[in-house]
Amino acid sequence: MLTSTCLAAKQDAITDDSLYNQVKIKLASDQVVKGGGLTIDVKDGVVTLGGSVELPQQKERAEKITKKTKGVKQVINNITIRK
Repeated sequence: MLTSTCLAAKQDAITDDSLYNQVKIKLASDQVVKGGGLTIDVKDGVVTLGGSVELPQQKERAEKITKKTKGVKQVINNITIRK
């Protein structure tokens, strides 16, 4: 019985590739962030955001959207504000 529980937990695990795709789609489709040009790197559930945006609100919203994505453990926001 313990074996089947472990296997079920493994199947439900969210992969880094899946997280990357979810975050990319959410950021690109957001009307505030317009994040098609942002870079995303995922390692063990930790998402690093990069690139640049025009407004501080876009940077903050990108981080918030990413944190709300199921499976994300931590967000490192390296997005810069264009001057």
